[in-house]
Amino acid sequence: MSSSAAASDTVQLDLSDVDPRVGQLVGGGQLWDPCSSSDIRRWVMAMDYPNPVHWDEDFARASKFGGLVAPQSIAVGLDYGHGCQPACVGRIPGSHLIFGGEEWWHYGPRIRPGDKLFQERRFHDYKVADTKFAGPTMFSRGDTIHRNQHGVAVAKARSTAIRYLAAEAEKRGMYAEKLPPKPKWTPAQLAEIEKIRMDWILSNRLGVSPRFDEVDIGDRLPRRVIGPHSIATFATEYRAFVFNAWGSYHWVAPEGVADPWMNQDPGWTEGFGFDEEGALIDPRKRDGLYVGPSRGHIDDEKADEIGMARAYGYGATMGAWVTDYLAFWAGHDGFVRHVKSVFRGPAFEGDVTYFDGEVVDKQPETTWGVPLVQVKLRLANQDGAVVVDAMAEVELPLG
Repeated sequence: MSSSAAASDTVQLDLSDVDPRVGQLVGGGQLWDPCSSSDIRRWVMAMDYPNPVHWDEDFARASKFGGLVAPQSIAVGLDYGHGCQPACVGRIPGSHLIFGGEEWWHYGPRIRPGDKLFQERRFHDYKVADTKFAGPTMFSRGDTIHRNQHGVAVAKARSTAIRYLAAEAEKRGMYAEKLPPKPKWTPAQLAEIEKIRMDWILSNRLGVSPRFDEVDIGDRLPRRVIGPHSIATFATEYRAFVFNAWGSYHWVAPEGVADPWMNQDPGWTEGFGFDEEGALIDPRKRDGLYVGPSRGHIDDEKADEIGMARAYGYGATMGAWVTDYLAFWAGHDGFVRHVKSVFRGPAFEGDVTYFDGEVVDKQPETTWGVPLVQVKLRLANQDGAVVVDAMAEVELPLG
């Protein structure tokens, strides 16, 4: 943990409300309703993940699952705050937040229609560094354990939030200076993008799992592409997170914690806060596509105010893309056990995102008790700028 203040020249983060909360359990939103088949279908539709076992009832019933099953990535979609609630703790006046990365451990239980997830959240730690983007910048981490209605652990997530002073980022204008103009795609280019996308969809639509013994170090996974990203795709992604539906959750706090962080104001810069009282009458005042810290995702002008230059995608979405990509390759008998993703930059409006994965190690004996294949994964845009670096351990069947 760093000291309670950090300065770059005369710019300073006020972390006086952050320090006392390190290591504490925190609260947040709890969904009222169990996961439905529509929630699953809406999720994979938004993630552009056309694996039929998640949306095609006939296909799913004929599979080993005997019916629709959710993708592993949906755990973050059944959480509050895009999963970063325990990493965004304490009031920092004039601040904004972007995602810095996620680490996931998946324990085995599959999520099906009718299941309900409950979260235990803890603010883990933070550090402060001086960045070109915004000067003094806090990198904070929070943990979420997801349990189902039976109390069984489904997954654990460690999210990294990047918190900074919005005015300082706007003044420095790093992305405004370096970000290329929004791409204009020709029909031929769009056709090539769609060919890569369709080749990937057909690469394992039946869910056949590669056998552990048949996979070699150096093997490359089929290439995937998502995009071009647009305001429509960003809005579709936002709506797939169940907590963004009006009235879908209620506030919960951990027992025995004095002054638990739950639904307090993190100190968002002017024009990016919610109207919690007004939202009791007009739900739009708590809708991130109209107000609040997510406005920059779909509004170039608001994006510029927080140093992002133009509309951009969601960090939690990028994390879901990674898990989906690996799970599709692993097939019905495979399972993504662990993924650590570092977010290097956002997916901007107009960009496309290419996925390239490679097997870098094989582990016949592991602490999970199953053989694992280690996969290195990189997501980059059309100019080769890295969006995500990830390392994962994927369970594959033997023999």
